[in-house]
Amino acid sequence: MIKAIFFDYDGVIVESVDVKTKAFGKLFEEYGKEVSEKVVSYHLANTGVSRYDKFRYIFREILRQELSDEKFQELCERFSDLVKENVISSPYVKGAREFLETESSKYFCYVTSATPEKELEEIIRERKESAFFKGIYGAPTEKKVAIKKVLSKEKLLPTQALYIGDAMSDYAAAKSNSVKFVARVYRKDVIFKGVDCLKIKDLKALPLILKEASRI
Repeated sequence: MIKAIFFDYDGVIVESVDVKTKAFGKLFEEYGKEVSEKVVSYHLANTGVSRYDKFRYIFREILRQELSDEKFQELCERFSDLVKENVISSPYVKGAREFLETESSKYFCYVTSATPEKELEEIIRERKESAFFKGIYGAPTEKKVAIKKVLSKEKLLPTQALYIGDAMSDYAAAKSNSVKFVARVYRKDVIFKGVDCLKIKDLKALPLILKEASRI
């Protein structure tokens, strides 16, 4: 029986992936169109990776420049300013709000995201979603570590949990803990092509999925 649900946030609860894509493009447009496009492509291929790791990779592998502590802090602050209000105002993934309002009290619901934890808590608070989640984990805590902590704290077997994500990093975090994974796919199913997992376009069918999973 499923007792705990782990949700990635961007692209699973809210339609905010494009907000962060545009922010990455904006941050690096001063380096030219070619660099900006490479940055956006890298971001889209690694949507579940923290911005901290992305900034370090971009400077090391794309710009071939040293990233100073001052520049790193500036990027973090500018990125947060660019995305926070837009994420707060982003629409829900279809079925997400309805599920949270009617079904979340039946499960231990947790958010595991690559967004910095304090920023994530503020977004969730502003969107009036705090009551739906028993816990919120963001960067720098790795998703696989967050899952392991929750399973231990709640005294749950991996078979009693479900992870819903939209990136391969989500799949890897779930798999490393032997937790069943459901992929939220949108547009073309490119990221999870060839991956053996249940794929859904939104959360409208989540209550039925959970009911069926609990029978296994």
